[in-house]
Amino acid sequence: MLSTLPFTINALREAYASGTRPADVIDEIFSRLDAVGDPGIFIHLRDRDDLVAEANALGPYDPLVPLWGIPFAAKDNIDVAGIETTAGCPAYAYTPDQDAFVIAKLRAAGALMIGKTNLDQFATGLVGIRTPYGAPLNAVDPEIVPGGSSGGSGVIVGHGIVSFSLGTDTAGSGRVPAALNNIVGLKPTLGALSASGVVPACRTLDTVSIFAMTVDDAYAAFAVARGFDGKDAYSKPLVHEDLTEPPQPLRVGIPDAGSIEFFGDTVQQAAFERDVAALKARGAVCEEIDFEPLYAIARMLYEGAWVAERYTVIADLLASDPDAVHPVTRQIITHAESMSAADAFTGIYRLAELKRAAEPMLDKLDLLCVPTVPTFYSVADLEADPVTPNSNNGTYTNFVNLLDMCGLAVPTAPRSDGRPGSVTLLAAAGQDALVASVARGFEQDCPRNMGATGHAVPTPAPLPPATQDSIEIAVCGAHMTGLPLNWQLTDLGGRLLRSARTTPNYKFYALAGGPPARPGLIKAAGLHAGSIALEVWSLPATAFGAFMAGIPAPLGIGTIDLADGTSVKGFLCETAGLDGALDITSLGDWRVFIEQQSELA
Repeated sequence: MLSTLPFTINALREAYASGTRPADVIDEIFSRLDAVGDPGIFIHLRDRDDLVAEANALGPYDPLVPLWGIPFAAKDNIDVAGIETTAGCPAYAYTPDQDAFVIAKLRAAGALMIGKTNLDQFATGLVGIRTPYGAPLNAVDPEIVPGGSSGGSGVIVGHGIVSFSLGTDTAGSGRVPAALNNIVGLKPTLGALSASGVVPACRTLDTVSIFAMTVDDAYAAFAVARGFDGKDAYSKPLVHEDLTEPPQPLRVGIPDAGSIEFFGDTVQQAAFERDVAALKARGAVCEEIDFEPLYAIARMLYEGAWVAERYTVIADLLASDPDAVHPVTRQIITHAESMSAADAFTGIYRLAELKRAAEPMLDKLDLLCVPTVPTFYSVADLEADPVTPNSNNGTYTNFVNLLDMCGLAVPTAPRSDGRPGSVTLLAAAGQDALVASVARGFEQDCPRNMGATGHAVPTPAPLPPATQDSIEIAVCGAHMTGLPLNWQLTDLGGRLLRSARTTPNYKFYALAGGPPARPGLIKAAGLHAGSIALEVWSLPATAFGAFMAGIPAPLGIGTIDLADGTSVKGFLCETAGLDGALDITSLGDWRVFIEQQSELA
């Protein structure tokens, strides 16, 4: 019977293969909504007859259509053709004539869009109650905040009413509701999911996010929704990777004793320590690191130029009808009115400095593992203090998009008091598959129910070993971590393996031309040769051609001998390209050369 069926993607596929009709699923969705009885989940629920007609139009079940008959919901700052988009503010509302890019992709794959969910107004908040439409109730415990800003999207999945939902994430809104509603929250690499048709919060930092009851369901929706969109200036042509067994041993950073923060919640602390032990049991090498550099980055989100980004979205509304904006939201965003363009550039420079300071710590790690939230707050807590609990919810989330990391919040076993456990795994841009594959381990090791349903999380199927060939490549210039062309590696799924140096038999040049300056490395033993710093990256073999297509002459790939006695493929320069080049061998490191040039500028 459908009333006892978990609405995971696999369970629905099996039901459809056995003769269940999508229209029957629509009927069951409305039955579950009636049973929950929470009018705050949806701002716009689609008409039942329209949904049944759309479901019937799918025709006979087709297992080759990836999301055939799979129900989902979308946060009401994401456009759906013919349905009002409010962003949580009636005075802002408009009716789009076409679907957002991600909605169109999901519907083309057979998914059924059920309705538009409630949110913290203008996606500003991590609590889920800053809405004029009446806040949704947390699916697990109605006394606890639902989490924001994607609160309705988290709650609807937490109740098992849809298979997945779309949220957005700027400061953690795709992760905090997941932790509070005992579900999965996938926050992809920035640019992987198009923002066309999405009301921005901070356009440079936003991403659509995905909530689901399992990691596999979240990743299946992600695989369909992603794709390059030429109409979105921030969309990126990223390579999609299927899930495979993660490499071992993984180097995982966790907050050290001096920087970890639970705001006095010893139960949450014990749960996180238990979850770290589970990671170690799977072979991970966990290293405690000082998180203060990351907290400093996190503070930039609401103290720097990014508040002004939020202001640009609603400046006209604030000028014409300021009372239409939620008082707390207005208080936060109008802080931008006291900021200048100089303040914005100062913030951008400060962020770059903080990123650079954090790089040595992050470069040696494969992942970070953090508590998704440091503690739990009730609706009553927010009524007493609408700001501090919200800020605390962002302790382990606010820095992530500023660092262009991908992440996935995954439920773990319940805490000792019965509240849901959750950790978030974070990695560099482009490592979405790695994060998801590691997160599945918690589904194997941590018994729990999905959301507020009585259904146990299904044990995920074993992953295949990593069969995709990879190529190790050494880079010694602007492709290194933190330098301007590093994105060409990370966006293609590149993974930093280690820092290294060549044998002392190389010459190093700054080539003529530019800007930007380009390095040239040649093998040339002799009195004036030296050892040159470089990084060794792993790049999927399928992405190697795309990477090389962007590399101009006189650079090419050759074999580079390393000081540790090994060799690796890497960039070498043709000697014909050295005309007018500056010999910088004595510096031994491209970063040193760049620093010197900056000082001279």
